[in-house]
Parts: sequence; C-alpha cells; structure tokens
Amino acid sequence: MDGYAGNMVSVDLSAGTVAITPTPLELKREYLGGRGFGIRLLTDLVDPQTEPLSEKNTVIFAAGPLTGTGIPLGSRYEVTTISPLTGTASSANSGGVFGWKMKKAGFDAVIVTGRAEKPVYLLLDNGKAELRDAAHLWGKTTGETTDAIVNELGDKTVRVSCIGPSGEKLVRFACIINEKARAAGRAGMGAVLGFKNLKAIAARGDLAIQAADEERLDLVKERVRTKIQENGIEKALHDYGTAVLVNIINENYVLPTRNFQTAYFPNAESISGETIAKTILKRPKGCYACIVQCGRVHEFDGEAGEGPEYEPDWAFGPDCGIDDLKAVVRANNICNEYGLDAISAPATIACLMEMAEKGYVDHPIRFGDAAGMLALVRQIATREGIGDELAEGSYRFAEKYGHPELSMSSKKQELPAYDPRGIQGYGLATATSVRGGDHVYGYMISPEVLGAPEKLDPFVTEGKAQWVKTFQDLTAAIDASGMCLFTSFALDAQDYADLIAATTGMPIDTTELLRIGERIWNLQKLFNIKRGFGRSDDTLPARLLSEPLQEGAPAGQVWRRDEMLDEYYALRGWDAEGTPAREKLRELGLA
Repeated sequence: MDGYAGNMVSVDLSAGTVAITPTPLELKREYLGGRGFGIRLLTDLVDPQTEPLSEKNTVIFAAGPLTGTGIPLGSRYEVTTISPLTGTASSANSGGVFGWKMKKAGFDAVIVTGRAEKPVYLLLDNGKAELRDAAHLWGKTTGETTDAIVNELGDKTVRVSCIGPSGEKLVRFACIINEKARAAGRAGMGAVLGFKNLKAIAARGDLAIQAADEERLDLVKERVRTKIQENGIEKALHDYGTAVLVNIINENYVLPTRNFQTAYFPNAESISGETIAKTILKRPKGCYACIVQCGRVHEFDGEAGEGPEYEPDWAFGPDCGIDDLKAVVRANNICNEYGLDAISAPATIACLMEMAEKGYVDHPIRFGDAAGMLALVRQIATREGIGDELAEGSYRFAEKYGHPELSMSSKKQELPAYDPRGIQGYGLATATSVRGGDHVYGYMISPEVLGAPEKLDPFVTEGKAQWVKTFQDLTAAIDASGMCLFTSFALDAQDYADLIAATTGMPIDTTELLRIGERIWNLQKLFNIKRGFGRSDDTLPARLLSEPLQEGAPAGQVWRRDEMLDEYYALRGWDAEGTPAREKLRELGLA
C-alpha cells in the first residue's frame, strides 16, 4: 500500500522519549489518515474521563494518504485531542506546507503523551525524531518561533508548526500555527500543547511519497484539476479569497451582526473580499500543490501579513459592529502572532460588547469600537486584565456574569459566520457537530446558499437531515484523506474515491468512502457520549430558536430544531437520545 510515509512516532514528554513504529495496515484501511487516525488513536489511548489540560490527554498530528502527493489541494493535516474549550473529542485542520513536510520527514502521525518538565520542541528529520530544548523559544510569537528554529537548524526547507504566547498562557481557544499564518484553528489545540510544554514540531526531509498506480493517478489528477479550474466558486476564491462570502451572505440576510442580534450589516462592502482585493491585497497565496490560491498576502501602512479569511473578517467586523478593514486585518494578524482562534476570540469580544451595552458588565467597550477591540485581542492573548476572563471563552465568561444565553456558541464553542435562522440545514449541521459550534464538519452553506452541488431552499427543513448526514460523513472522509475541503465545491465522492484508490491501491468506492466517514463520525460521537454529552447538547443558543430575523427574505424565521433532530438521529441509526444503536456499531465495525 502506498501514499503513506509508513511510520508513526510516539512521543512521551514525561519520560522524554520517542518511539518509531510502522503505521498499522488496519488503521489505514478503516480510517485512512488525518482526522480518522486522530480519533481512532485518541479513543484507543485516552480514558474518556480525562481532563483536557492534564498529562493523560493525548494530542495526535496526522496527515492523510493524499497529503503531499501532488494532487491539487492535497496539503492538509489534522490535530486531534480533547478540547479544553468544549470538552469534546475534537480536531482542527490546517494546510500550508507542514503536512507535506511531516510525511517527507517520514511520518504519517505524531502521537504526543505526557508533559515535559521544561519547554521542548520535536524535530522530525528524515525518518528520525528527537526532542530538543525550547526554553529559549518560550514567550516568543509564532513568527519569532518559526524563524528561530529555522535559523537554529540552518535549513530554510524546515517547516514549523508551533504555539504562541496564548497557548503558553492556556487560553482555552489558543490555536496552532504553521508557516506563520496557517492555523489548526479551533477547539483550543494550542492550550493543550502549552500545558504539555511542547512549543513546536519542526519537520524536514526528502523521503519519497509514492503512489500505488502512478499512471492511473495522473489520469484522475487531470480530471479533478479540470473540474476545479472550471468551477465558478473556485475561481471566485482565487480572485477574492474566502472573504468573497461577505457580500454573498449579507445579501442573503444571514450575516450575523452585533453578536447575532441581527443578520444584515449595512457596511459589509467595506470589509468584503472585493474591497480587500482593491485596497490591500499584494498577491494570492496557496498551500502546497494548490491551484486555487485563496490565501491573501496583504500590505498596508508598512505592515504585511496573510489573511483575513472570511470567518475572522466577519467576526472582527460585522459581529463586533466594525467596518474598519485595517482594524479587522490587524486583529487577525495579532491572532496569527499570538496563536489565537480568530473566530472564538472576536466572538467572545462581541459577547462582551452586548453584555456591556446592556449593563451586565462594567466595561467601556461598545459595538463599533475598533480601538477597544484591538486592545481586547491583545489582553486575551496575554490573559491581562479582563482578557484573563475572556480567555475562558464566551460561554464561561457570560455564565460568570449570569447571562450564558448571550454566548453565541454550541457545546461552548463559538458559532461561525452564518445565521442558522435563515439556513435550516446548516443549523442542524452545527448543532449536531461532534466538536461544537462549527461549519467545516459539514458545510451545508454549499447547497443552501452557493448552490453546489444543487441549490436547496434554505428555509425548508424537509430532507435536510439526510443532506446533513451525507455532508458530515463526506467531510470526515475528506479530512481523513488529506484533501482541502474547498475541493468539494467541484468534486464528488467518486473523485475522492478514485484519488484514494489510485494512491493507496485500496479497492475503495463511494460507498466505502462514506462508510469510513460515518465510522469516524460515530467513533467521535461515542467518545463524547462517554464524556457526558447527549441530546440536550445538540442545539443552538435560545436566541436563534425564539427570536425571529427581522429583515430580508428570512424575516420571521427561527431555527427549527424539533423539525429535524429526530429524523437526523433515525437516519444515523441512533436512538432518541442520540446514542448509536448496537446494530449501527456492528455495521461500522465498532461494536
């Protein structure tokens, strides 16, 4: 079987040891890689009652069989652990170059257990692995850390995945940054590394990544390349980045504004992808093997960086009532430097803004205060002043002051940039997401707003449960494969199955592909059930279920949970409480 580096490395930080073992064949066949490897290894190694910030929690970095093979947009890797923000078994996905380099260094996965006495970093180097002292890196930003390791090793081909000061300070939504601007962004992965005193993983190497059938793979590559290049959404992503969605979502009156109090922002154009392209964009940028290049390299007023993506553009912008593009970009850059989730950080600030305006918290911040917002981002990143409380996330903050209903989150993770009241299937997908508030574990925006693969009525609940299940299972498989989720705008399940079959030599078809995704989803769900999650957690903030939207086509709409949840559970083979039935577990080989 090919497409894999062939080995995994287990790192025991408490003992200061590393052990290299072959990647198990069964793991490849049943879970592919990436998110699949992560959730299987997590459930094998960790007691479900483990505290996220403890020596007993485990972190898994894993690439997929398609990562680094030269397949268009085949660049992704996944980080999996128990989230300190939500308490769920969670994963976070990132692109860039690091995933490819991890495989070129000889490893499909890195399994991190224990806790180091002092800061360390892990070097993966052409089939070898070693822990190195990182005391001199502690306190440095992600960019400073990356430069310091590259200079220390004297090798510009090295790629670094690391935490910033926010991870060190155990901010519950601290993230992991690779190549200074690509983020494994959600669920607080950076805080877990910070607790473990693991500052970074550096990877270098030139080991071969081979395909089982190169001739067949070349044919499939050409097919998918053509489909991606001819797809209108992919072209828009190249021209305007993911922030092309700002105007689209706003024109559909589902752009959450001022902490989801409304869903339309009059000044959306000022922070849109089109405006970014006209004013501050220096050039597009892509991850390894990317032919879309949705990344934005920006420059203005002597400052330079990457981004913002759509989500932080919205969260620092309309969700905080701010239309100052430069302030939004600066806030995004702070998140990259300090290692902060650029959705949870601004969404928590938006929560504070509403609470302050209503007199629930004594603080001068108000919606539209760009300078105040920027100051709060830094305070959160370093846990200074009120930032220490905000660093716990919007739910814990709002609950402390007696108003948890003003946290726009699900399972304590802040919601992304779409109002579920006007997109019913998306609401079901994010409410049932096994990692909490989410959009990429089942991107229902694609059919309900963008019309891919077909246009669905976003206000209708009928049939949405089946769509959500299919999208969630397919996304889990894509995350396991190492492909970018954005390929799903142009590709279908057959394309992914053909890519995997040609690369690995496994006889996989669309049925088996979706079964692998379903297996990953159910295993993640089972782990969460053992942690105490149930039906009552598969929901959204009360505001979204009881306060109708007031403007545009969705006026009068609320999110209609009760019309979809039972059908969704039944389609998944779960009981009325959302627990997988034994028959379903046997079918998936999980009994």
